[in-house]
Amino acid sequence: MNKRIRSYDELLIEKRRLEILLQSQKELIAEDLHIIKNDLQPAIDTISFLGKITTRDNRGLLITGAANQVIDLVFKKVILNRAGWLTKQIVPFFLKNFSSHYIAEHKDEWVRKLFSWVSHKNSNGEATPGSY
Repeated sequence: MNKRIRSYDELLIEKRRLEILLQSQKELIAEDLHIIKNDLQPAIDTISFLGKITTRDNRGLLITGAANQVIDLVFKKVILNRAGWLTKQIVPFFLKNFSSHYIAEHKDEWVRKLFSWVSHKNSNGEATPGSY
């Protein structure tokens, strides 16, 4: 391993060998990191989900507020009407937090769908917003 280099040509050969070794080590490390990332993905997904149900996203307050009212109505009054007071507080809390993140992530899709429902085509085939 500690072979003495006696000429410039041997030095270039050794340099090339070390460059190839370095490249293969980099590829091995990248592959190991990819494997570690895939192994940790379930834990990352779980932590992300827990973060979504314990914190609220404050973007899109109008839509989120409407969703909160629906959650209160459906879950507190209908689905959990015979549940205990603690369950009536905890379940809607988690649902409101999760729905706020879901709404923030999919807001563009919902707005596009809403405008497609509202806009109609006139006789020229052009879309006119709000025409009925």
